[in-house]
Amino acid sequence: MSGSDGSVDSEDSEDSKDSEDSEDKAPAARLPAQQTVSPSGDGTTPPAGTGAVAELPLGPALEAVLMVVDEPVPVDHLARVLQRPRREVADALRVLVDDYTRQGRGFELREVAGGWRFYSRPAYAEAVEAFVLDGQQARLTQAALETLAVVAYRQPVSRSRVSAVRGVNCDGVMRTLLQRGLVAEAGTEPETGAILYVTTHYFLERLGLRGLDELPDLAPFLPEADAVEEESQEVVPSFEADSSGDRNGSAT
Repeated sequence: MSGSDGSVDSEDSEDSKDSEDSEDKAPAARLPAQQTVSPSGDGTTPPAGTGAVAELPLGPALEAVLMVVDEPVPVDHLARVLQRPRREVADALRVLVDDYTRQGRGFELREVAGGWRFYSRPAYAEAVEAFVLDGQQARLTQAALETLAVVAYRQPVSRSRVSAVRGVNCDGVMRTLLQRGLVAEAGTEPETGAILYVTTHYFLERLGLRGLDELPDLAPFLPEADAVEEESQEVVPSFEADSSGDRNGSAT
């Protein structure tokens, strides 16, 4: 109430402040009971069975989720993600299993290690094996074997040095060896900056070796020194014939 001098009574002022404080504090006191923090950060957790996910057909939703997993998913996890009761999800999984079996599909839905995941059906294992091993069993060409041998004994070695040893360009062959996983890049050559190549663990695995120290010695496979000398004489022209011819010509 205002006095004759225009001032406000202290009791009325205090009562109004108390009422304002109580109004401000009341919602805050009720907030924890009405609202919980959501893992998604939206402030609230919708009750089970609500939201766009819960409105999706359960069977196709299960197929979509299980198509992208890389390990078996428990029923509880699927129920939580799809916002459905656990019993409903378990029954839907069993229906899918029966449907795939009845239709004779090439895959099956299987419960393994406490979870569910798609697997190829054992009856089609040969088709899967043919696809996975396609191109992996092809034999290496003679050029590829020679290039691989140079890398194995001279590693780390650059592509140009391999070509120099073989006497031909080996760019295409090196790409093949890289694709097969038999050789790998291992830094660069300090002098030229050329990429260096080494053999891989897969190379050792394919040859049945524990390490490069088990590579066979090259000496038994190299030609004898006499044979190398004879071959060199056949390739390099003889200067004696030229000198003898000069002597014959000068004698006439």
